[in-house]
Amino acid sequence: MGCIKALDLERHYFCKGSDMAQTIIITGAGSGVGASTARTFLAAGWNVGLIGRRIEPLQEVAAGQTNALVLPCDVTDEASVDAAFDKAAVTFGHLDALFNNAGIGVPASPIDEMDVDAWRQCVDINLTGSFLCARAAWRIMRSQSPQGGRIINNGSVSASAPRPGSAPYTATKHAITGLTKTLSLDGRAFNINVGQIDIGNALTEMAKPMTVGVPQANGAIEPEATMDVDHVGNAVMHMAGLPLGTNVLFMTVMANDMPFVGRG
Repeated sequence: MGCIKALDLERHYFCKGSDMAQTIIITGAGSGVGASTARTFLAAGWNVGLIGRRIEPLQEVAAGQTNALVLPCDVTDEASVDAAFDKAAVTFGHLDALFNNAGIGVPASPIDEMDVDAWRQCVDINLTGSFLCARAAWRIMRSQSPQGGRIINNGSVSASAPRPGSAPYTATKHAITGLTKTLSLDGRAFNINVGQIDIGNALTEMAKPMTVGVPQANGAIEPEATMDVDHVGNAVMHMAGLPLGTNVLFMTVMANDMPFVGRG
């Protein structure tokens, strides 16, 4: 099977051979869901590109493993994203999957008390960052041989049902659903499968307040059930490991007793 030119800037060529390890890029890989998922894929023998703003947490996740590639990157910056994805493509030779996971929240408040800059930052990271990373992955997947790959977007259960005072975060996650559906349709021509995982109450540092008490729709402050974050990595692994042509368009993985069903 012949190889095709992938990156005009670098003037490298790459193709996927049958003996090559599968490759994934994970954004937001320095902490939380991203770090846990990265460790799951590394343990399974995948080549993993680790994207995040700070190099130290990425290096901690990589732990010196030869199948890990640390890629410090600002997902809101087009040039930074393109450079990171190009480096991964040149290093690993091909790209099988992207887990579009990087995201932030905004402290809950009524909309008239929300800081506009916080809104813009949330949109830049959660939505524009996902767009830029999907765009960079798409470019590689479309030009590699064999053509194709898989993009998995982190939607969150907030893509379906909001929490109180969460307009910026919820708006971006609803938009991720639109991005997922559109790219899933457009990807058919290039053997690129696109799906979304909606995660509910995975126990990370960000989710620890849920174990103490968070605002509910009725105004009460109550603790919520959580689940081991490792279950997310296993779910993403299932989605990523399917043969191209078979796609999980939407998956929800959540703490069973959390207030999601019946919340929205």
